[in-house]
Amino acid sequence: MKNYRLTIQYSGKNYSGWQIQPNVKTVQGEIVKSINTITGVDVNLIGSGRTDSGVHALGQVANFKMNDELDLLKLKHSLNSLLPTDIAIIDISEEMLEFHSRFDAQKRSYLYLFTHEKSPFYSDYSYHYKNIFNIEISNLNEISKLLVGEYDFTSFSRKKTDAENMVCNIAFARWKRVKNFIIFRIDANRFLHGMVRTIVGTVLQIAEQNLPCEKILEIINQKSRNSAGRAVSAKGLFLLNVKY
Repeated sequence: MKNYRLTIQYSGKNYSGWQIQPNVKTVQGEIVKSINTITGVDVNLIGSGRTDSGVHALGQVANFKMNDELDLLKLKHSLNSLLPTDIAIIDISEEMLEFHSRFDAQKRSYLYLFTHEKSPFYSDYSYHYKNIFNIEISNLNEISKLLVGEYDFTSFSRKKTDAENMVCNIAFARWKRVKNFIIFRIDANRFLHGMVRTIVGTVLQIAEQNLPCEKILEIINQKSRNSAGRAVSAKGLFLLNVKY
Protein backbone atom coordinates (compact mmCIF):
# COMPACT_ATOMS: atom_id res chain seq x y z
CA MET A 1 0.00 0.00 0.00
CA LYS A 2 1.26 3.48 -0.93
CA ASN A 3 0.20 6.86 0.42
CA TYR A 4 0.45 9.82 -1.96
CA ARG A 5 0.37 13.48 -0.99
CA LEU A 6 -0.75 16.22 -3.40
CA THR A 7 -0.22 19.97 -3.15
CA ILE A 8 -2.94 21.71 -5.12
CA GLN A 9 -3.78 25.18 -6.37
CA TYR A 10 -7.21 26.14 -7.64
CA SER A 11 -9.52 28.98 -8.43
CA GLY A 12 -12.79 28.39 -6.62
CA LYS A 13 -14.82 30.57 -8.96
CA ASN A 14 -16.42 27.70 -10.90
CA TYR A 15 -16.78 25.20 -8.04
CA SER A 16 -19.18 24.50 -5.20
CA GLY A 17 -16.28 24.20 -2.79
CA TRP A 18 -13.70 21.49 -2.22
CA GLN A 19 -15.80 18.59 -0.97
CA ILE A 20 -17.61 16.18 -3.28
CA GLN A 21 -21.35 16.81 -3.32
CA PRO A 22 -24.11 15.32 -5.47
CA ASN A 23 -25.05 17.09 -8.71
CA VAL A 24 -22.52 19.93 -8.43
CA LYS A 25 -18.94 20.44 -9.60
CA THR A 26 -16.30 20.40 -6.85
CA VAL A 27 -12.51 20.51 -6.78
CA GLN A 28 -12.21 17.20 -4.97
CA GLY A 29 -14.58 15.60 -7.47
CA GLU A 30 -12.57 16.78 -10.47
CA ILE A 31 -9.31 15.43 -9.04
CA VAL A 32 -10.81 12.07 -8.04
CA LYS A 33 -12.28 11.71 -11.52
CA SER A 34 -8.92 12.44 -13.13
CA ILE A 35 -7.06 9.98 -10.90
CA ASN A 36 -9.61 7.33 -11.83
CA THR A 37 -9.13 8.04 -15.53
CA ILE A 38 -5.36 7.56 -15.17
CA THR A 39 -5.22 4.62 -12.76
CA GLY A 40 -8.62 2.94 -13.09
CA VAL A 41 -8.99 3.19 -9.30
CA ASP A 42 -11.63 5.10 -7.32
CA VAL A 43 -9.54 6.67 -4.56
CA ASN A 44 -10.56 8.26 -1.29
CA LEU A 45 -8.96 11.70 -1.63
CA ILE A 46 -8.65 13.34 1.79
CA GLY A 47 -8.22 17.12 1.89
CA SER A 48 -6.61 19.11 4.68
CA GLY A 49 -9.89 20.94 5.04
CA ARG A 50 -13.00 21.99 3.17
CA THR A 51 -12.94 25.31 1.36
CA ASP A 52 -16.36 26.81 0.68
CA SER A 53 -17.90 27.63 -2.67
CA GLY A 54 -15.90 30.33 -4.45
CA VAL A 55 -12.86 30.13 -2.14
CA HIS A 56 -9.44 29.68 -3.77
CA ALA A 57 -6.32 27.77 -2.72
CA LEU A 58 -2.62 28.42 -3.21
CA GLY A 59 -1.54 25.41 -1.18
CA GLN A 60 -4.29 22.90 -0.46
CA VAL A 61 -2.96 19.50 0.63
CA ALA A 62 -4.63 16.13 0.07
CA ASN A 63 -3.65 12.48 0.20
CA PHE A 64 -4.89 9.15 -1.12
CA LYS A 65 -3.81 5.53 -0.74
CA MET A 66 -3.60 2.79 -3.34
CA ASN A 67 -1.83 -0.52 -3.85
CA ASP A 68 0.04 0.49 -7.01
CA GLU A 69 3.41 2.23 -7.04
CA LEU A 70 3.04 5.24 -9.31
CA ASP A 71 5.55 7.23 -11.33
CA LEU A 72 5.07 10.58 -9.56
CA LEU A 73 6.40 12.83 -12.31
CA LYS A 74 4.25 11.05 -14.87
CA LEU A 75 1.22 11.20 -12.58
CA LYS A 76 1.67 14.94 -12.01
CA HIS A 77 1.97 15.57 -15.76
CA SER A 78 -1.03 13.36 -16.55
CA LEU A 79 -3.23 14.95 -13.90
CA ASN A 80 -2.39 18.47 -15.03
CA SER A 81 -3.16 17.46 -18.61
CA LEU A 82 -6.59 16.14 -17.65
CA LEU A 83 -7.67 18.66 -15.02
CA PRO A 84 -9.40 21.93 -15.94
CA THR A 85 -7.14 24.96 -16.27
CA ASP A 86 -8.38 26.33 -12.93
CA ILE A 87 -6.97 23.35 -10.96
CA ALA A 88 -3.24 22.56 -10.84
CA ILE A 89 -1.22 19.87 -9.08
CA ILE A 90 1.90 21.64 -7.80
CA ASP A 91 3.63 18.67 -6.19
CA ILE A 92 3.18 14.93 -5.56
CA SER A 93 5.17 12.96 -3.01
CA GLU A 94 5.00 9.61 -1.26
CA GLU A 95 4.35 9.76 2.48
CA MET A 96 4.33 7.35 5.41
CA LEU A 97 1.19 5.21 5.46
CA GLU A 98 0.12 6.94 8.67
CA PHE A 99 0.09 10.42 7.10
CA HIS A 100 -3.37 12.03 7.09
CA SER A 101 -3.67 15.42 5.41
CA ARG A 102 -6.46 16.59 7.69
CA PHE A 103 -5.66 15.15 11.12
CA ASP A 104 -1.89 15.66 10.92
CA ALA A 105 -2.11 19.35 9.98
CA GLN A 106 -0.63 21.60 12.67
CA LYS A 107 -1.42 25.00 11.15
CA ARG A 108 -3.53 26.37 8.33
CA SER A 109 -3.04 29.85 6.88
CA TYR A 110 -5.54 31.96 4.96
CA LEU A 111 -5.25 35.26 3.10
CA TYR A 112 -8.04 37.70 2.34
CA LEU A 113 -7.47 40.23 -0.42
CA PHE A 114 -9.13 43.65 -0.79
CA THR A 115 -8.79 46.24 -3.52
CA HIS A 116 -10.32 49.72 -3.46
CA GLU A 117 -10.31 50.18 -7.23
CA LYS A 118 -12.42 48.34 -9.76
CA SER A 119 -10.32 46.12 -12.02
CA PRO A 120 -11.34 43.39 -14.49
CA PHE A 121 -8.10 41.57 -13.66
CA TYR A 122 -8.77 41.28 -9.92
CA SER A 123 -12.55 41.10 -9.84
CA ASP A 124 -12.66 37.31 -9.37
CA TYR A 125 -9.89 37.20 -6.76
CA SER A 126 -10.41 40.18 -4.47
CA TYR A 127 -13.19 42.07 -2.75
CA HIS A 128 -13.67 45.51 -4.29
CA TYR A 129 -14.33 47.49 -1.12
CA LYS A 130 -14.10 51.21 -1.78
CA ASN A 131 -13.92 52.25 1.88
CA ILE A 132 -11.08 49.91 2.83
CA PHE A 133 -8.34 52.56 2.52
CA ASN A 134 -10.29 54.95 4.77
CA ILE A 135 -9.81 52.57 7.69
CA GLU A 136 -6.59 52.73 9.71
CA ILE A 137 -4.59 49.52 9.38
CA SER A 138 -3.36 50.04 12.94
CA ASN A 139 -6.96 49.96 14.17
CA LEU A 140 -7.71 46.73 12.27
CA ASN A 141 -4.61 45.18 13.80
CA GLU A 142 -5.50 46.31 17.32
CA ILE A 143 -8.84 44.53 16.99
CA SER A 144 -7.44 41.43 15.31
CA LYS A 145 -4.64 40.81 17.80
CA LEU A 146 -7.32 40.16 20.44
CA LEU A 147 -8.35 37.09 18.40
CA VAL A 148 -4.99 35.44 19.01
CA GLY A 149 -5.33 32.57 21.46
CA GLU A 150 -7.61 29.61 22.09
CA TYR A 151 -11.32 30.43 22.09
CA ASP A 152 -14.71 28.98 21.29
CA PHE A 153 -15.46 30.58 17.90
CA THR A 154 -19.14 29.63 17.68
CA SER A 155 -20.00 33.28 16.97
CA PHE A 156 -17.99 33.14 13.74
CA SER A 157 -19.24 29.80 12.42
CA ARG A 158 -22.22 29.06 10.27
CA LYS A 159 -25.40 28.43 12.24
CA LYS A 160 -25.86 25.04 10.61
CA THR A 161 -22.66 23.08 11.12
CA ASP A 162 -21.73 19.47 11.82
CA ALA A 163 -18.73 20.51 13.92
CA GLU A 164 -18.97 19.38 17.54
CA ASN A 165 -15.83 21.13 18.74
CA MET A 166 -15.92 24.90 18.20
CA VAL A 167 -12.59 25.68 19.85
CA CYS A 168 -9.78 26.97 17.61
CA ASN A 169 -6.33 28.30 18.45
CA ILE A 170 -5.42 31.37 16.38
CA ALA A 171 -1.67 31.99 16.25
CA PHE A 172 -1.54 35.04 13.98
CA ALA A 173 -3.98 37.65 12.62
CA ARG A 174 -2.65 40.73 10.87
CA TRP A 175 -3.55 43.29 8.19
CA LYS A 176 -1.16 45.14 5.90
CA ARG A 177 -1.22 47.36 2.84
CA VAL A 178 0.70 46.27 -0.25
CA LYS A 179 0.46 48.87 -3.04
CA ASN A 180 -3.20 48.91 -4.14
CA PHE A 181 -4.23 45.99 -1.92
CA ILE A 182 -5.09 45.41 1.70
CA ILE A 183 -4.20 41.87 2.79
CA PHE A 184 -5.41 40.08 5.90
CA ARG A 185 -3.59 36.93 7.01
CA ILE A 186 -4.75 34.55 9.70
CA ASP A 187 -3.11 31.34 10.96
CA ALA A 188 -4.73 28.75 13.23
CA ASN A 189 -4.68 25.07 14.04
CA ARG A 190 -8.16 24.74 12.51
CA PHE A 191 -11.04 26.84 11.19
CA LEU A 192 -14.80 26.43 11.34
CA HIS A 193 -17.02 26.74 8.28
CA GLY A 194 -17.32 30.40 7.30
CA MET A 195 -15.06 31.47 10.16
CA VAL A 196 -12.45 33.50 8.28
CA ARG A 197 -14.95 35.46 6.20
CA THR A 198 -17.05 36.24 9.28
CA ILE A 199 -14.00 37.35 11.26
CA VAL A 200 -13.00 39.70 8.43
CA GLY A 201 -16.48 41.18 8.17
CA THR A 202 -16.77 41.60 11.94
CA VAL A 203 -13.37 43.30 12.34
CA LEU A 204 -14.30 45.72 9.55
CA GLN A 205 -17.66 46.46 11.18
CA ILE A 206 -16.07 47.20 14.56
CA ALA A 207 -13.51 49.54 12.94
CA GLU A 208 -16.04 51.34 10.74
CA GLN A 209 -18.44 51.93 13.63
CA ASN A 210 -15.60 53.15 15.87
CA LEU A 211 -16.47 50.57 18.52
CA PRO A 212 -13.94 49.62 21.22
CA CYS A 213 -11.45 46.96 20.11
CA GLU A 214 -12.65 44.79 22.99
CA LYS A 215 -15.99 44.42 21.21
CA ILE A 216 -14.46 41.41 19.41
CA LEU A 217 -14.00 39.63 22.76
CA GLU A 218 -17.60 40.38 23.72
CA ILE A 219 -18.73 38.77 20.45
CA ILE A 220 -16.58 35.70 21.10
CA ASN A 221 -18.01 35.31 24.61
CA GLN A 222 -21.61 35.52 23.39
CA LYS A 223 -21.15 32.31 21.32
CA SER A 224 -23.89 33.37 18.94
CA ARG A 225 -23.62 33.90 15.19
CA ASN A 226 -26.15 36.72 15.49
CA SER A 227 -23.68 38.77 17.53
CA ALA A 228 -21.00 38.83 14.79
CA GLY A 229 -20.93 40.84 11.57
CA ARG A 230 -21.69 39.78 8.05
CA ALA A 231 -19.39 37.42 6.19
CA VAL A 232 -17.45 39.03 3.36
CA SER A 233 -17.44 37.65 -0.18
CA ALA A 234 -15.79 34.26 -0.79
CA LYS A 235 -13.89 35.45 -3.86
CA GLY A 236 -11.24 37.32 -1.85
CA LEU A 237 -10.30 34.31 0.30
CA PHE A 238 -7.33 32.01 -0.33
CA LEU A 239 -6.09 28.96 1.55
CA LEU A 240 -2.41 29.92 1.59
CA ASN A 241 -0.76 26.78 2.94
CA VAL A 242 -0.93 23.95 5.44
CA LYS A 243 1.91 23.10 7.82
CA TYR A 244 2.61 19.64 9.26
